Amino acid sequence: MTDVSTRLAGNADRPVVERLWLMFRHDLSEFDGLLPHADGTFRDERLHTAFCEPDWAPYLLTSGGSPAGFAFVRSLTAPTRVLNSFFVVRGARRTGLGLRAVQEIVARHPGSWEIAFQDANTAAVRFWRRVATQIAGDAWTEERRGVPSRPDLAPDVWISFRAPAEIHD
Repeated sequence: MTDVSTRLAGNADRPVVERLWLMFRHDLSEFDGLLPHADGTFRDERLHTAFCEPDWAPYLLTSGGSPAGFAFVRSLTAPTRVLNSFFVVRGARRTGLGLRAVQEIVARHPGSWEIAFQDANTAAVRFWRRVATQIAGDAWTEERRGVPSRPDLAPDVWISFRAPAEIHD
């Protein structure tokens, strides 16, 4: 996939990101067991935070002018940035769009990064390990950390790496 755009999402993009958020939360419900609210929506505090808090940056991913996913970055002013949420619609997965989007985002915020995912999500495990290797070579680590306030869930897997200002394929 060559026609990929990764850009900061503004308030005008928020309705699109909100719809993508529903797809993201639906996908994650397979791993966290959370069901939607009675109105069919899922928890969305992170979505609101990404658009309202100064230490966060929401990104919209597009392909050919169509929305293809989103990414939320937090801790922009901290020593380590966190890719808090990342989603690519199923029709754009395994096309290279996700890898390119992550490379562009971390290049905009060089330095230390952390990304969490679930071990049970085998596609995410492969994807994030490939991303870390593409960005940092062998200089990345992986550890398991408990999910705050959710002792019933398996620990999240956290990948940590340092991103240079420019990332090459």
